[in-house]
Amino acid sequence: MISLFRSAGFVLALVLSGCTENGGSADEAAAGSMSDAENQEVTLLHNEEEQKVDVHIGGEFFTSYLYEDTYYKPILYPILSAANQTITRGFPIDPRPGESSDHPHQAGLWLNYGDVNGLDFWNHSDRIPEDRKSSYGTICHQEIAAIQSGGDVGELDVVMHWMSPEDEILLVENTQFRFSGSEHRRVIDRITRLTAAEQDISLTDNKEGMIGIRMTRELEHPDEHDAATGIYRSSEGDEGNDVWGTRAKWMNLSGEVDGEPVSVAILDHPENVGYPTYWHARGYGLYAANPLGMREMSGGVEELDYQLAAGESITFRYRIIIYSGEEVSDDMVEGEWVGFVQ
Repeated sequence: MISLFRSAGFVLALVLSGCTENGGSADEAAAGSMSDAENQEVTLLHNEEEQKVDVHIGGEFFTSYLYEDTYYKPILYPILSAANQTITRGFPIDPRPGESSDHPHQAGLWLNYGDVNGLDFWNHSDRIPEDRKSSYGTICHQEIAAIQSGGDVGELDVVMHWMSPEDEILLVENTQFRFSGSEHRRVIDRITRLTAAEQDISLTDNKEGMIGIRMTRELEHPDEHDAATGIYRSSEGDEGNDVWGTRAKWMNLSGEVDGEPVSVAILDHPENVGYPTYWHARGYGLYAANPLGMREMSGGVEELDYQLAAGESITFRYRIIIYSGEEVSDDMVEGEWVGFVQ
């Protein structure tokens, strides 16, 4: 399979190999291991009637994997810190006073993309009128392939289908979530393999992608409103609104939620295409990494139109760390990143 990368007027062909298997869990080794002796027990509880899997760490609720069709994609929502502070926006699922109601497709933590064979998976929501639905795709949960619970790492393996409006399966997604945590820390590893189902797939260069979290209003940028305290800082030293459209191997968002210091770090992996990723991180609360949307973020200097032949795969590996009750330095996040990629 050939993926074209265009930069400064030339074209470089990257030859990439892909896995053709649709079954099984994602690459566990790439997620790293959380062997800290302080790690707490992780419990996963599947509620089929409510279409969710609840995750508890140390007996405290952490997050839920929600797979109702009404979300147009499975999500993790809400996400809480170890001090039980909610770091995700409530709207549109459970609106809280003072929250904005923009971008209803941005709920919890998700992974999708804005141009898959011309279909927009990123922006799909209830606000899309029926006469425009033909331009949008939906990610449908298919099955829970495995649940591992009761140790200091909990694992959830799921299968999803990226569907066209005509009910064609464009991509088969195999995702492994790994959850862990200690007294001041919560960790989510997400390893997602996307396999082209029965036709060639084009992931055309697009700003809207790819792994994202919509943050609570307290972690928005201070120039948004008086209650906001969040400041982005990248591995390259960029800060605040300046991080948008820059490359970095990790990003850290720090602020306070109800007086509690909270930091949320997202770590990119060197085996991800487009590494180090571009950041689609906005002051209004969108916190996303987009390795495929190079054109707009580079000002037209780079372009990546990623192609998958039928049966070929691409894998994305990310770690999300939520710290609470402590100040988080660059060295701390860098150390986390080193542990993640080893």
